[in-house]
Amino acid sequence: MKRISFGIALFAGVLLAAGACGDDDPTGLVTYQLTFSGDASFQGPHGGQNVYVAIVRDSDDFILAEQSGVVSATADPSFSFTFPNTLPAGVAYDVDYFIDSNFGGGTVGACDPPATDHQWSESQLPATGDVTITESHNANFGDVCANFN
Repeated sequence: MKRISFGIALFAGVLLAAGACGDDDPTGLVTYQLTFSGDASFQGPHGGQNVYVAIVRDSDDFILAEQSGVVSATADPSFSFTFPNTLPAGVAYDVDYFIDSNFGGGTVGACDPPATDHQWSESQLPATGDVTITESHNANFGDVCANFN
């Protein structure tokens, strides 16, 4: 009888430890929080412009979550988004984002080509805990419009 009780206690302890690693979503998967920010280097080129962010699962390009906001011309970070319970444990993902800068034309509120709206994609390894990413502005643009239009 003691052996069975010990096994049940050990199993319960494993379940509690697994739950402590992340938040459980309704499907029973362990998920983690992502905090994604842009540092002060975005202020000069993009202060006052809208920024759009999508968390994209690598395996099938499924959009796990999206948010948008405005790039601050004075605050550091110049933008920051929190995605609670968004990253499934063990799943690789990308953080795709663009700033609706409309340099030389473009459409307000739409993702235009990279020279018009600056775009980036940051590939991330599978999450094993809550994740914080802070990006700096750079001219290595991607093409992420397929995830926004």
